[in-house]
Amino acid sequence: MKEYFTLAEIDEVAQSIRNLTKYQPKVGLILGSGLGDLANSIEDPDFISYNNIPYWPTSTVHGHSGRLVIGKLEGQTVITMQGRAHYYEGYSMAEVTLPVRVMQRLGVELLVVTNAAGAINPEYVPGDVMFLSDHIAMIAMTGNNPLRGPNLDEFGPRFPDMSQAYDRILIEKAKKVADKNNIQTFSGVYVSLSGPSFESPADLRFLRAIGADAVGMSTVPEVIIARHGGLRVLGISGISNKANLDGTTITTHDEVLEAGKVLVPRLTTIVRGLLSEI
Repeated sequence: MKEYFTLAEIDEVAQSIRNLTKYQPKVGLILGSGLGDLANSIEDPDFISYNNIPYWPTSTVHGHSGRLVIGKLEGQTVITMQGRAHYYEGYSMAEVTLPVRVMQRLGVELLVVTNAAGAINPEYVPGDVMFLSDHIAMIAMTGNNPLRGPNLDEFGPRFPDMSQAYDRILIEKAKKVADKNNIQTFSGVYVSLSGPSFESPADLRFLRAIGADAVGMSTVPEVIIARHGGLRVLGISGISNKANLDGTTITTHDEVLEAGKVLVPRLTTIVRGLLSEI
């Protein structure tokens, strides 16, 4: 397990990807549990297995295909992660967020990051779409900040601002696309935990009390790295299960994947519409 990556190592990874694709992507997409089919819309794609990329973390979770899909989507050149690695799989924060660093070195300027999230807000139901207006970096607060270690000045400052982690203009554009297509959306606060156990009812009541609307086990570390490097970010949560604030229901990963079947067409519409607008 590597705790830190040097600029030379990050550039080595970036070059290995350049050698395997004809494209120079400007938009990055990270697809969460059950949402990988969104990549099927990409035209004339190059496929690169994570196993063929040095240092690249490989997901062990069902519902994460484990490859890059690079090509054209609504006139934009995109690099798409069909599945991500998670901290709970045993990777370091540096390994979990390495793909975002590599995207930055490849010339990506805008990142769309998606996840399957559990509802905390009792108004949310499975299949709902939530744009991230802000986050609570619970993992980072407890010491596992992905920027821990030597600062890479080539990307950004030692102490980056997170007051506007999610680009308000992108949220507005994405919401207009959703409204135009009669897709109900919410804007809310996402909280990231380390996982892999799902939250207890007491956990959820605590998270609700501190202002969270949805909870998951990813995204925020990637967003911190993205913002450190100056990327514009749009975060989208697909709600996979209802809030279990009273302990009357059981949450399973199969439920998360099942919700993805409903969410993929909605997210595909939103992402394609957004890309056609920017």
